[in-house]
Amino acid sequence: MNKLLTMGTLSALVLTLGSGCTGGTPAKESDTPAKSAKAEKPFKQWKEGVVYEKPTDEELRENLSPEEYAVTQKDGTERPFGNAYWDNKKDGIYVDVVSGEPLFASVHKFDSGTGWPSFYQPLEKEHVTEHVDKKLFMTRTEVRSKNADSHLGHVFPDGPNPTGLRYCINSASLRFVGKEDLEAEGYGKYLSIFEE
Repeated sequence: MNKLLTMGTLSALVLTLGSGCTGGTPAKESDTPAKSAKAEKPFKQWKEGVVYEKPTDEELRENLSPEEYAVTQKDGTERPFGNAYWDNKKDGIYVDVVSGEPLFASVHKFDSGTGWPSFYQPLEKEHVTEHVDKKLFMTRTEVRSKNADSHLGHVFPDGPNPTGLRYCINSASLRFVGKEDLEAEGYGKYLSIFEE
């Protein structure tokens, strides 16, 4: 059960919930069947101005890892400090692992000490939707991607300036596109944010 939240790490989750981390429903291995290799670009990717159609559940199960499926489709939560991007310091953007829609950028990322990638604002505010989450005996604000409706994590009012917000996001919901690959992957319009 590597990388998935288990009973052995539940106590760590309870402790981090006190500081307001993602803390969604624990991801379970049984949520998805095992799969072999993940395709580089498994789905028809999001493009600005084009109506996005979400893949079928069968396609999602086929092309996402078990953890990615559990987090994005079943509102799961990955382990803190044991995920791909919590300490990633490279320049680039983070896109929805399902749709490819641009969500966050490294220039807005900060170390929150929670063990999950944290951002003080989205790259494209209109690509992130907010929903009331009353799971786990508390009320929080869940964030999801607009087009693919992927569960991303939660947003809290304890972040740094200039917004005072902390978007605490699961790495399993994201795919990182490095600055050097933005043009080739169709995200060239975001190169300018790294020149400011």
